[in-house]
Amino acid sequence: MTQEKRFDGLMLKNLMEAGHTWLRTNHQTVNALNVFPVPDGDTGTNMLLTMNSAVAEVNSAGHNGAGAAAAAFAQGALMGARGNSGVILSQIWRGFSRALQGSDVVTAEGLANAFREARDTAYKGVVRPVEGTILTVTKDIASEAEIAAKETDDPTELLRRVVDAADRSVASTPEYLPILKQAGVVDSGGKGLFFILEGMVRYLDGQSLDTALFSVQPLSAMNLENALEDVEEGQDWEVVVDFKPNTEFNLSSFYTKLEDIGTSIQVGEGEGMYRMHIHTLLEKRYEPIDYILTQGTITKVAMENLLAQMDDIESQTKHSKLEFANVNPGQIAVITVSPGTGISRIFASLGASAVISGGQTMNPSTRDILDAFENLPTDKVIILPNNKNIILAANQAKDVTVKQVRVIPSKTIPQGLSAMLQLNPDGDLDLVSDKMTKSLTHVITGEITIASRSVEIDDVTVKEGQVIALENGKLCLSSDSLEHAVMLFLDKVKAEDFELITIFYGADLKHAEANRIADLVRQRYQNLEVELQEGGQPHYQFIISIE
Repeated sequence: MTQEKRFDGLMLKNLMEAGHTWLRTNHQTVNALNVFPVPDGDTGTNMLLTMNSAVAEVNSAGHNGAGAAAAAFAQGALMGARGNSGVILSQIWRGFSRALQGSDVVTAEGLANAFREARDTAYKGVVRPVEGTILTVTKDIASEAEIAAKETDDPTELLRRVVDAADRSVASTPEYLPILKQAGVVDSGGKGLFFILEGMVRYLDGQSLDTALFSVQPLSAMNLENALEDVEEGQDWEVVVDFKPNTEFNLSSFYTKLEDIGTSIQVGEGEGMYRMHIHTLLEKRYEPIDYILTQGTITKVAMENLLAQMDDIESQTKHSKLEFANVNPGQIAVITVSPGTGISRIFASLGASAVISGGQTMNPSTRDILDAFENLPTDKVIILPNNKNIILAANQAKDVTVKQVRVIPSKTIPQGLSAMLQLNPDGDLDLVSDKMTKSLTHVITGEITIASRSVEIDDVTVKEGQVIALENGKLCLSSDSLEHAVMLFLDKVKAEDFELITIFYGADLKHAEANRIADLVRQRYQNLEVELQEGGQPHYQFIISIE
């Protein structure tokens, strides 16, 4: 076999980095494939952050062989895994690296073995595998790789066939999951994996990895808060421009020009208006504005010094330090995830030993969860993920520590708070965790937000910009006003049959407006106790707990 028909360690490393770069370029496209029309689809971001960690690990490992490169990449992905998509992706790389253990080079047959082992490991890592997801794509590319290995000894050709198979598999995902077909999208995790693999082939073909297959997301889905986390050195200014394009507006050319100006580019669209977000150098901060003037009519401009903005955030963080419960050796420590400062304070007051910032908008990584309890002076730990997309990462953290860890499968903030009421720091770890788990069924969760796109799911018709409500994570209604949505939700779940309604209002809602709506709830349900709490969560105007 000639040298051209093998990937050495350096080539494999370059391919992995290319996959990472292409995902980074297109991760907003993946984010936009959220099934529910909520403004925090983050599959692409979770997969990207998982790949960030993998690339950082392989770059710092210092090795030459393909097997060693794959092992470092898998280890980085394991510790950086975020969300269900990131955890499954880390398991894919874990299996991939296991098949290449001890190999200096990768042949076509070796690559097929790696994809087969990746499939097997990914499926084993999920308790109840669901077809029509990234798992199905992993299975389909493994099958194609096995066939291709019998017909070619060229790993490049095999990789091309794998990418084609991934493309077909992603397109077929709505046939497995009716909810994808209802929402008019393909599986986001599978699409993310496709971009990673496609990036590898683009690298082999010498194609650009930095020019996006441009995506436009709904204005309400633009997560500009998290754009701060992607600030590159020197890109010190944030510019946001709202504009109405002229008739000759070309979105592809628009993206290409913006890439010459700055980074962290996002474009949103709604009602014929576009919003452009970009990070630029100090001396380039006016260039996006000048350029957009040639593309249409500007209606609004916002500019911020990112360094000053981050200093303000750090200052606020220092002044809002939480006081956590002290934990002694032999006692039970509870680690919980919270999306807002107000909710974090409540968890701390109920006895949490540590709160990890995150939630639906930004899922913490395996490393984040591990770091929260590894240095505590006890080996008894309970983790409350409080989000279905964090449970896998929590379990992964449990598997890589020597401490006794129990993961309570809490999927919402109200469930997590209900579980905290069962905490007995001096109790038996298993008995306490059992009580916490049973308490999850004692509460109903409502989440009120703004729809990021028009869709019809489970007989609920939603128009972009409407207020929507989710009951225990399932879309249940839409409305044209916030107060009406709250009242409809409470009526739907028969709140009158319960005793306590707790309303947590979000960061985007003023206290006076939240209190006005809470008063309407009090008037309607005079026999119930109604509490209003500052939650501080992003995107969701209200999180409602009914007990």
